[in-house]
Amino acid sequence: MHYVLIIHEVESYKAWKVCFDHAAGIRKDAGEISYQLLHFDNEKNTIVHLSHWSSLGNAKSFFESPSLEAIRQEAGVKAPSFIYLNEIEHRTL
Repeated sequence: MHYVLIIHEVESYKAWKVCFDHAAGIRKDAGEISYQLLHFDNEKNTIVHLSHWSSLGNAKSFFESPSLEAIRQEAGVKAPSFIYLNEIEHRTL
């Protein structure tokens, strides 16, 4: 399985979430399968987005595209950090 971990600060979670939800179709078309959203305990505008992708190539193409930069600016994203991950093991305890 392929995952992307994104950590970024946003100007306003509420405004960012509107843009994020609006982009659900293009994320799905690009290969995003599922996602989780979290925020730092004491910093509600620092968002952690963990998503499952059909391939890391699809994820990299999507997140590194110039057109997505415009969406990030509109959403108030500050300096995102992308970490591309391949699952080694998954268990429930």
